[in-house]
Amino acid sequence: MVRVRLVSAVLILVAAHSLLLAQAPGPGAPVNGRQAVATKEFTLQGADVWTDTELVLKPGQHIAVTATGSLTYAGAKSANGPDGLSRAFKDLLRILPLNGAGRGALIARVGDADYAQPFLLGSNKDVVSPVGGKLWIGINQSASDTGEGSYEVELKILPAEATGSWGLATPVDNIPGVDNSLFAKIPRRISDKTGNPGDMVNFLILGTEEQMRKVFTTAGWVKVDSDVRETLLKGAIASLSKESYLTMPMSPLYLFGRAQDFGWAHAEPIAVVASRNHLRIWKAPFTAKGQTVWVGAATHDIGFEKDQRNDNLTHRIDPDIDLERKYVEKTLSGTGLVDQVSHFLPNRPVKEAKTATGGSFHSNGEVLVLKLIEPVAEPRVGN
Repeated sequence: MVRVRLVSAVLILVAAHSLLLAQAPGPGAPVNGRQAVATKEFTLQGADVWTDTELVLKPGQHIAVTATGSLTYAGAKSANGPDGLSRAFKDLLRILPLNGAGRGALIARVGDADYAQPFLLGSNKDVVSPVGGKLWIGINQSASDTGEGSYEVELKILPAEATGSWGLATPVDNIPGVDNSLFAKIPRRISDKTGNPGDMVNFLILGTEEQMRKVFTTAGWVKVDSDVRETLLKGAIASLSKESYLTMPMSPLYLFGRAQDFGWAHAEPIAVVASRNHLRIWKAPFTAKGQTVWVGAATHDIGFEKDQRNDNLTHRIDPDIDLERKYVEKTLSGTGLVDQVSHFLPNRPVKEAKTATGGSFHSNGEVLVLKLIEPVAEPRVGN
């Protein structure tokens, strides 16, 4: 009888333990009714800047974060939590990974440091990842100005609300319709209003205007302001405040007999007036296998130089123009909206040249070609 009671007690304990395990939130525990696909916890020490989570996200997946703890910075009146310190005048002089957030804030990025745009997580937030890639979390501080203390961070990755699969763009040797007969209709370089040759054509996009707009905005590019008035004033204010005045106007340049149809910019967070990634794009007056062709010229502003046409001040571009072509490829391919990517070397490639303002640049002459994913047709209802 004693043995029977002992066995029964053990069975009851095992059943209770199993019930507790079933009720405990595990890696896939729901958040706001959604099933988490991954859960991880981290301790970020005050000396850390970036930490690799080893989580690979798809575009549209949610990052649900809960963070606690505190950091203390030299000169600060009090400690701060993962939401960061309130920005003060001295913050205008600091170089932070995410300039729009306070010092010590919990931040994140998706993808390589050279291409990814940091964003704020804070102490409690649900953020949608616009692009795919490896997730990094960090503290909004410079390596030479770290805090004392630590943060405890729990991350839950939730599925994207939109359905469908995601994958990186497929590299291919060639894309139908993109050949030397197509490039015979595309000038190798763009020009200023008086016809002085300038930047080289270094990328093509195949897709509708809606698709083209979507891939740039999803990747964090911003459509550039076309109003050139007050540019210097706005630029000076942006430089002093370290704010990213992304829409600082570009000068008009010409292809197919007209100024650019669109300008897009990715500003760098510290010195946007002197340094930003930007491009101009034109809709071609022809198609490739029935697809709209967008012809672009992308450059990276890295400072200022004298405009040799009029001795005025103008932006100086990085002479290694292929780095900006790669930047365009990396930022757009991570959106999941690019189907195929290829590099084409046309006849008479541009390898050494000068911009319309007199600055020199060099390239291997290849042109990046991105074919955007065709939108999924809506199912027909009825007959």
